[in-house]
Amino acid sequence: MRQSRIKVDPREEVSCYHCVTRTVNGEFLFDDSAREVLRRMIWRIADFCGVEILTYAVLSNHFHVLVRVPLKVSISDEELLRRYKVLYTEATPYQTTHLNVVRSRLAENDHWAEAWRSRQLALMGDVSQFMKLLKQRFSIWFNRRHGRFGTLWAERFRSVLLEGKQSVLETVAAYIDLNPVRAGLVADPLDYRFCGYAEAVAGSEAAQFGIQSIYGAAEWGRVHDRYRMRLFASGSVEREGMAGIRPLDFARVVAEKGKVPLATVMMCRIRYFTHGAVLGGRAFVQAHLEKSRLNSGSYRTRSVVPLPPITDWGDLVSMVAVRF
Repeated sequence: MRQSRIKVDPREEVSCYHCVTRTVNGEFLFDDSAREVLRRMIWRIADFCGVEILTYAVLSNHFHVLVRVPLKVSISDEELLRRYKVLYTEATPYQTTHLNVVRSRLAENDHWAEAWRSRQLALMGDVSQFMKLLKQRFSIWFNRRHGRFGTLWAERFRSVLLEGKQSVLETVAAYIDLNPVRAGLVADPLDYRFCGYAEAVAGSEAAQFGIQSIYGAAEWGRVHDRYRMRLFASGSVEREGMAGIRPLDFARVVAEKGKVPLATVMMCRIRYFTHGAVLGGRAFVQAHLEKSRLNSGSYRTRSVVPLPPITDWGDLVSMVAVRF
C-alpha cells in the first residue's frame, strides 16, 4: 500500500497522535482474517485521509496506531480521485460508473463539483475523521461477515497528542509494537504479523518509511538496527506471565519510590501513553496547557505532570495525572 512521503519540517506544527480503541466489552472478536482486513484498512484509510502511519498493532480486541497528521495543503482533482479510488479495492460496476461521473463533473467545475470536493476534503488531514472512517468501514465489514448488528466498538477512541521529536515517537512506537509481546502472544514483535515493525521487516516500504520517519533517516538498514536494539532491549526482559515484572512487585516498587529499567517498565501497561492527553517535553506540554486554559476560559493555574519516577523517562511529561 502506498504511503505519501511527507517531508516533515520541524518548524511546522505537524501533529502526531497515539490512538487506541477497543471492542465492546473488551470481547476477543478478531481472528487472523479479521486482523488482516483491519491491517489493510488502516493503510487504505490513511492513504485516503492523507495521514502517515508510523506504526500500529492490531490485537484480538483492540488496536493502536501511531499517526502523523501533516498540515493541510491544496489537493488537485486527480489526487482527490486517486484517494477516492483507494477506498474501493474491488470496485463494482456501479462504483466504476460513479467514478467516471465524478471525473466528468469535476471537469465541468460546477456547484456539484465544489460540493463533492468539500465533502472529501472535510475527511482529510484530521485524525478524528481518519479513526471514524476506519472504524465505520471495518464495523460494516465485520458485521456483514459474522451476521451481527449493533456497535462493535466500546468507545469513540482515545488519543494522546505527542511531541513530534524522535525520543518521544521512538518510545511510543516501541510501546505499540511490543503489544503482542506484553500479551504473551510472541517473544519478539517481528513474529507478530499484525504490527508495523513485523510488516516493515517483511519488506513493506510503507511500513519501513513509517519507522524511518521517526528517525529522519533515509536508509532502512541503519534505522532498523537502531529500532531493533530499542525493541530487543524491551522485548528480551526476563518476565513471568505477560509482563517484565509481576504486578504486585511493580506496585511495591511504585509505592516505595524505587526504580526499575525502562525496558522492564515497557513490558507493563503504561496508562500515560493512552490517557495522558498530551505527552512530550516540558515546554511542549506546557504550551498545550496554556492553550487549554485559554480555550476553556479557566483562570486556574496548572502545571505539567512528571511521569512516576520509577525509571528514566528522559524529558517526558504529561498534561494530566493518571493512575499508573
